[in-house]
Amino acid sequence: MNYLSRSLSLYAEGLKTPLLRKKIIFTFVILIVFRLIAHIPVPGVNLALLKSFFAQNQFLSLLDIFSGGTLANFSIAALGLNPYINASIMLQLLGFIIPELKELQKEGEYGRAKINQYTRIITIPLAIFQSLAMYGILNSQNIIGQQSLLVIVALVASMVTGTMIMIFLGELINEFGIGNGISVIIFAGIISRLPISAIQSLSISDFSNPQTLFNLILFLALAIVIVLSVVMIEEAVFRIPVSYAKRAQTTYLPIKVNVAGVMPIIFAVSLVSLPALLGQALSKSSNVALANFSRQLSLAFSNTSILYLLSYFVLVIAFTFVYSSVVFKPKDVAEELRKSGGFIPGIRPGQATEKRLEYFLYRVVFIGAVFLGLIAVVPSLVQKITGVTSLTIGGTSVLIVVSVILELNRKIENVVQMYHYDKLTY
Repeated sequence: MNYLSRSLSLYAEGLKTPLLRKKIIFTFVILIVFRLIAHIPVPGVNLALLKSFFAQNQFLSLLDIFSGGTLANFSIAALGLNPYINASIMLQLLGFIIPELKELQKEGEYGRAKINQYTRIITIPLAIFQSLAMYGILNSQNIIGQQSLLVIVALVASMVTGTMIMIFLGELINEFGIGNGISVIIFAGIISRLPISAIQSLSISDFSNPQTLFNLILFLALAIVIVLSVVMIEEAVFRIPVSYAKRAQTTYLPIKVNVAGVMPIIFAVSLVSLPALLGQALSKSSNVALANFSRQLSLAFSNTSILYLLSYFVLVIAFTFVYSSVVFKPKDVAEELRKSGGFIPGIRPGQATEKRLEYFLYRVVFIGAVFLGLIAVVPSLVQKITGVTSLTIGGTSVLIVVSVILELNRKIENVVQMYHYDKLTY
């Protein structure tokens, strides 16, 4: 309750800050544009059959979350940011293989700009492939009829364009708005669908049935546990003592337990969803062997299968370490400490400090990585045991929503504090 009241007062204070007010208003305008795009459907799609198909398919419902809620409407932005996220994953992984790319990742603003350029280029072929795969899935379910080549080209071109527009909107939020553009857009898509999903679930629930009541209580209990756990881990910080001989004082170097935030979840679910997407796209192939293999692949990576859950868990941990190594660089931190005359008590400056920071970082990040992995797969395990079909989406959605809100709170607080500090110094 205290945290909620503090957050509300923080937002009220933020709206009084001119710079932050502009950022918040700009972000809201971009999100309104995003929601308008999400309701412009691609021609030739039977929306009634599409919504029914999504309601029965947990895998596609999960993909809809990470498209920002645009996939269920099959709008021109149906693919959302999925191709861009997949392209980012590819470049992150290639950085461990290609030395030139790894060096580029270390070159500050210039390196980030070049990598963003490469990411956007790789996004285009990935978006084309995913558009064709989605068309194949919907065509096999008679949701979209057999179309001429010209119509298919127009459909793919509109979906690729929609993805590039979404990337542009996300980058506008990064530059002129508040928060991480990708996370904020996905957050907006989840929030816009939650009230309708809750009303629909309650309207069809039979509360006279003890099993239904138990499922609802289990869902609410799990949601509360996830919210409390996410808040606790997001706020947890490991403090490393740092001394300054010339100043005769000791401060602390903080390392967040969850350095990577929600991005490993987004990366992992995008990657682990690809086999099922490919399997569903090829399941109606005229080649019998290929069709059988595709159906087995889709079944093996259904969102309640052991293989899917294990892959999801491992990928979340792997991407947490990868993302953390990008955010927190022990070598750079050790060099900054050496230049400023700081040192960890009992540890020599330079390489010894770098090794010590790596020691702390990997152990702290491991706790955060396991936590994210458990949050990602536990709801699916509960679904598998109890048969509650909405828990997987609920768990992932709550994780993203809470993480984005906490990230926004921190950024707003930083801007408010900087504004008041500038006023005092002026």
